[in-house]
Amino acid sequence: MRVLMLSLAVMLPPAFGADAPARDLAAGNPRLVKLQIEFWPEYDRPSAALVILRGEIAGDVPLPAPMSVRIPAASGGPAAVAYASTAGGNLLSLKVDRRDASDFITLKFHTPERFIQIEFYDPLLISGPDRRYSYLWMGDVAAERLSLIVQEPATASDLSVQPDLEAAGLGPDGLRYRSSELGVFQAGKRLEVKVRYSKTDPRTSLEIVRPENPQSPAVPSVGPSKTELAIWLVSGVAVLGFGAWAAMRWRSGRKSVSAPQPGGAEFCRKCGAPSAPRDRFCSKCGAPLT
Repeated sequence: MRVLMLSLAVMLPPAFGADAPARDLAAGNPRLVKLQIEFWPEYDRPSAALVILRGEIAGDVPLPAPMSVRIPAASGGPAAVAYASTAGGNLLSLKVDRRDASDFITLKFHTPERFIQIEFYDPLLISGPDRRYSYLWMGDVAAERLSLIVQEPATASDLSVQPDLEAAGLGPDGLRYRSSELGVFQAGKRLEVKVRYSKTDPRTSLEIVRPENPQSPAVPSVGPSKTELAIWLVSGVAVLGFGAWAAMRWRSGRKSVSAPQPGGAEFCRKCGAPSAPRDRFCSKCGAPLT
């Protein structure tokens, strides 16, 4: 009996300790009203998937709110960590405390507003024309509503996603999107997303959609916000509409995240909405400003 107890004493601490970081991380995070995870394989970087995490912190959570989120170590770190005061508003860069480990990079920050956005690139597994990508959401944050969106790469075929994303739509950029609402997700609950497809064209989706200028947005810019892009999908599919609209705004300033430009406000000739000096398109109706 004593030998058994000693064996248990040796075995139990590692078993519990293995889950302790996940529990501690989730316990220190605020509750999210919405969490949207988007995957854009080979969108503007070959052999990699752009992953975008968009979250809205619950209204009863005091601000500024501390956040801790893990991203895959293979990503090499975040491309952007930002916040906004409103959904689809200007994204401003956040100061991040980064902790590197063997499997994950932990990002710690305090957000002064309720809307956050994290972006990173994660490598694909490529064997000839076959592409595979796997992502594990560790349940770092509890969400009242979690949704997934996958952008189908241009010229890709035989694309499959697990879990199954039934809703699909074609955006004005010519790319297709799939999505699904997964409902409530408790803190600590894991979700694995797997994407598989075939593709022989080595170019990125952005290069294929806009071969004359692959550095330009694939769709019109709709405002001064940085790191956002919007895509209108099939009407009637709520989650597609929400994710695509946010996506179109993301692309409008993908190269950097910064504060809005002061002074020199202009107005749209079509709808009269104000715009920032560097805007090329109206943030309300999308009409060209030049």
